[in-house]
Amino acid sequence: MSEKKGFFSRLLSGLAKTRKSIIRGLDSLFNGFSKIDEDFYEELEEILIMGDLGVDTTMKIIDDLRDQVDEQNIKEPAQCRDLLINIIKEQMHVDETAYEYEDKTSVVLIIGVNGVGKTTTIGKLASQLKAKNKKVIMAAADTFRAAAIEQLTEWANRAGVDIIAQQEGSDPAAVVYDACQAAKSRKADVLLVDTAGRLHNKKNLMNELSKIRRVIEREYPEAYLETLIVLDGTTGQNALMQARQFKEVTDISGIVLTKLDGTAKGGIAIAIQAEMNIPVKYIGIGETIDDLQKFDSDAFVNALFEREEIPEEEEGQTEEAAEEGSTEAEEQKGNPDDGTTES
Repeated sequence: MSEKKGFFSRLLSGLAKTRKSIIRGLDSLFNGFSKIDEDFYEELEEILIMGDLGVDTTMKIIDDLRDQVDEQNIKEPAQCRDLLINIIKEQMHVDETAYEYEDKTSVVLIIGVNGVGKTTTIGKLASQLKAKNKKVIMAAADTFRAAAIEQLTEWANRAGVDIIAQQEGSDPAAVVYDACQAAKSRKADVLLVDTAGRLHNKKNLMNELSKIRRVIEREYPEAYLETLIVLDGTTGQNALMQARQFKEVTDISGIVLTKLDGTAKGGIAIAIQAEMNIPVKYIGIGETIDDLQKFDSDAFVNALFEREEIPEEEEGQTEEAAEEGSTEAEEQKGNPDDGTTES
């Protein structure tokens, strides 16, 4: 099996719970209706909302579907399945320019609450960029969380890249200042900046992020600034709330959706991209380097809507295994003030 097929197979398993719910609903819908009417659209609306696509996103999808049904004079409900899938794929499409930071001198600011996987995401990105012969430096600007610096240092050693760090409790902006100077003097291609996900309150956290951003813009203006927010795919609508809160204080250029390997609420990826107009650029399904990959909208939507890929009994096993970890995942819900620890 190729690496890409292996990744897709694991993605299918990770999204099994959401996928099974959506497919059951759609099968019932398309088999239960003989015509396309308001009742048909209302039931489709409920199925999509229950799949964690969110109300606003669902209404946009339904509106687009109505328009295409009218334009193409479609009468059979079953014909709407492919239309629906294609509408969602178009909404999720990520342009190749989304990754232009890789080919420029750049700073990648990684933000998000504790527990979503920021540190591991940075480690995986560093390894992938190093494999492309890029000179990478990490900045350990999450100086408030116990063990954050040690964890990032371990990832730096594993990836074989430099790291700029100070003692726990140091000023994060000072770390970023030093990292910018190091990136310039060492002619780094990419500077990856870890940030705090929790301070005394949300205001302090957001102020700290703004301060870090100002330091980067002042000290390293020639660098292309990419800001990626890391969101936990198991937290559903809570992930959308986190993205909204962070967007209030800083520009966000892309989303990394992690933990799509168990109790993931996969529809949230569609909701976040549609409602915030921020592309999902990476998805993560595990702990190894190759478990973080660039987002493929066709593969992702197929993983949510295709019924043929996983046998029924395997689906059941995947869902049962996913249920075991659901309690812990639910406990990690929260806002930037929460006290979860990062994995």
